[in-house]
Amino acid sequence: MTRPATTILDFLGTSKSEDELLAELAAVAMAEAGADSADILLRDGQDSLVLRASTLSPDFVRRVRFGRGVGLCGEVYATGKPIFLASKADQHPLFIRYPGFEGHGADGVAVLPLILEGRPVEGVLLLSRGAEWKTTLKQRRDVTDVTNLIAGAIFAFRNAYQAGTQSNRLGALSEVSKTIATSPYLEEILQLLVNLTAQQFNYRVCTVRLLDESRNELVLRATQAPVKAYQRKRAIKLGESIAGRAIAENRPIVIRDVQNEEDYIGHDLAVEQGLRSMICVPLTIQEKAIGVLSCYTVEMRAFPADEIKALETLAKQAAISIEHAKLQVRSTLMQEMHHRVKNNLQQIGSLMRLQMRHGQYKSLEEALNDTLSRILAISSVHDLLSREDLDHVGMLSIAESLVHHQQSSLILPNRNISFEVRGEDVHLNMNQATQVALILNELISNAIEHGFETSMSGEIHVTIEEKDSEVALWVSNSGDALPAGFDVTKSSSLGLQIVENLSRALTGRFKMTNIFGWTVCEVKFTRSTGE
Repeated sequence: MTRPATTILDFLGTSKSEDELLAELAAVAMAEAGADSADILLRDGQDSLVLRASTLSPDFVRRVRFGRGVGLCGEVYATGKPIFLASKADQHPLFIRYPGFEGHGADGVAVLPLILEGRPVEGVLLLSRGAEWKTTLKQRRDVTDVTNLIAGAIFAFRNAYQAGTQSNRLGALSEVSKTIATSPYLEEILQLLVNLTAQQFNYRVCTVRLLDESRNELVLRATQAPVKAYQRKRAIKLGESIAGRAIAENRPIVIRDVQNEEDYIGHDLAVEQGLRSMICVPLTIQEKAIGVLSCYTVEMRAFPADEIKALETLAKQAAISIEHAKLQVRSTLMQEMHHRVKNNLQQIGSLMRLQMRHGQYKSLEEALNDTLSRILAISSVHDLLSREDLDHVGMLSIAESLVHHQQSSLILPNRNISFEVRGEDVHLNMNQATQVALILNELISNAIEHGFETSMSGEIHVTIEEKDSEVALWVSNSGDALPAGFDVTKSSSLGLQIVENLSRALTGRFKMTNIFGWTVCEVKFTRSTGE
């Protein structure tokens, strides 16, 4: 293995963005290790690993996510210890095949932590070969050295970027405005706005609330604060709070000390996080306010006139970008839909391969009906996507659509089964909505087919709840009880295997139990806040 330090230093000096640098570093790692592919996954604000660079599947960048301890990468992220597997990596108990990621096969893999001495694990480097990969002790040391160089390059780039762009407010304003203007996606614009504004202006917390005119409320849509209490702050009426005043008066409002301001909502949280001064700037377009940007500092201070002017200019630019995103989202989603359809076709292909390997169908018609129901489950998400929030779909809508289909196609004429769908209409992005639709489809059909083999009548309930961004989904039936000693992990049912795999893909968990005479299937996972 040659020494790649000079090459990495060259990339550090020429890369214009972190994404560009990571793509170059992945290519270097693959070449130096003699691997067939290299992936770089970095931690995000929710303590998950997100794919940030891939030599094999760049289309999946920012779309693949693993929780701490989930999969080989999640295990290395949690322990900080590398994993080397010479062969049959895809048969390892920790190996996870992400839905739609079928092409990413691996026989031999090396998974190494991206870490600097004295600091927490920043991410993971995944190297893989399609054939057996036996490594000597020296080769492992060489791969570790390259990994440490990559970790150092990422750390150096981030430090240099922060130091360079915080030099003056004009430069900060230009940087944020230019970046948010390039995105066509509303959620991305809002998240970029809070992340970059906090970074460039050295604020502790930034939040964006958008105006819901139907309810006359300001709803929290984005914050870079890692504290979950900020992410679940309630909507506020226009007539209350500092943000409401900024909207009503259509001008920036400055509060020197939020901890001692009567009109401020959330004193306890401000004290807990050490927040003192705040500025609320309305997001306006053609003199019409559509939301408010709130920025907090850790020290009591004034906001100079040039800083306020910069924030006002930024707020107007953000408002234009937000309105543009709303107007353009349908056309941009049509372009994105090509990628989504391709991914969903790959997912259907994966499920059909599972069916072929399962080989327990009594007839071709039964196998085709199973395939059809799974395709219709994915189709229902696309149908709802065109009628609801454009890039987010409500879980209640998915459940009601699937129940309607199952009622009309699966229930035998001599069975009397009633359905109830209840709970919160938790909105999911496209990727999670598709996975949840497939899970619901399997659980509902499993309840109909196996829960009422002997019972002639009963009920099936679908219940949805969300607490602190964790979504809980239950499908329960009052039909036949589970056999004594039933273990879902040892079940031969293809449907339950699919549910188990998709639950892991959501970085969630699945269990099936008897409770008070009901068979209860439970899936819990963390809701993703963006696409």
